Amino acid sequence: MTGLCEGRVVIVTGAGRGIGRAHALAFAAEGARVVVNDVGVSMDGSNASTGPAQDVVEEIRASGGAAVANNDDVADWFGAKRLIDTAVDSFGTLDVLVNNAGFLRDRMLANLGEDEWDAVIRVHLKGHFAPLRHAAAYWRTEFKAGRKVDARIVNTSSGAGLQGSVGQGNYAAAKAGIAGLTLVAASEFAGYGVTVNAIAPAARTRMTADAFASDMAAPAEGFDAMAPENVSPLVVWLGSTDSSRVTGRVFEVEGGIIGVAEGWRHGPSVNNGERWDPSMVGTAVDDLLMRAEAPVSVYGAR
Repeated sequence: MTGLCEGRVVIVTGAGRGIGRAHALAFAAEGARVVVNDVGVSMDGSNASTGPAQDVVEEIRASGGAAVANNDDVADWFGAKRLIDTAVDSFGTLDVLVNNAGFLRDRMLANLGEDEWDAVIRVHLKGHFAPLRHAAAYWRTEFKAGRKVDARIVNTSSGAGLQGSVGQGNYAAAKAGIAGLTLVAASEFAGYGVTVNAIAPAARTRMTADAFASDMAAPAEGFDAMAPENVSPLVVWLGSTDSSRVTGRVFEVEGGIIGVAEGWRHGPSVNNGERWDPSMVGTAVDDLLMRAEAPVSVYGAR
């Protein structure tokens, strides 16, 4: 390892399993001190346990790294504040926040219950906002006190948020919200020395077991394109001081592929010079769509 993040203090949420665990171990391998956050719940958000976070902490310590566990709910306002405080109290500062925690409650929109909508929006979207907000407040205070800030936030969106995904309306809406939140935070925090980017990963985890059912068994030999560890090198680099020039971007990452997503932007337009007559709108729209790029298909669409 190169020590790319030597001495940096990193929080990774949802780090007890899957991609979050891979992030925590990868940061520690590059010299970071890591706060491993996880409430240790099952896939439906029940049965909280301190075990998963502590297991990762012990794994990091056994390899000679420094880590502490935190079991706060990142979507709880005061829990998110305690998470930030855990990093500062344990290691004296905070340099990187990786928002990764989440779970699924998949259902077709016509069958989706209010509680299933609220739970996923809460954990993913508020679970990004609350730690992000408290971390930003800490860095703003440091900046105003005259101390140098060279901090990073890495959020976790999804292809479902960028292109949509059939049967995941709640998840797709939350992940699209995270992409939008990333753009706003990148702009607002730039003056404090904080960059904000997001990833849209594809990997084999508990959450993607159904989507990647045919890939759940790792190959006997060769490159495992669906291993969660493939996602972490990009996240580690985005958390390093080397990435200071990059902010407000969403990166897609899968296997050995890294791509940059190109989101909503102004496309073709037509100016009528006055209020439109409804009977004329259809022809104008047909012309605009002929000149516009076709949208990417929604995941799972027939």
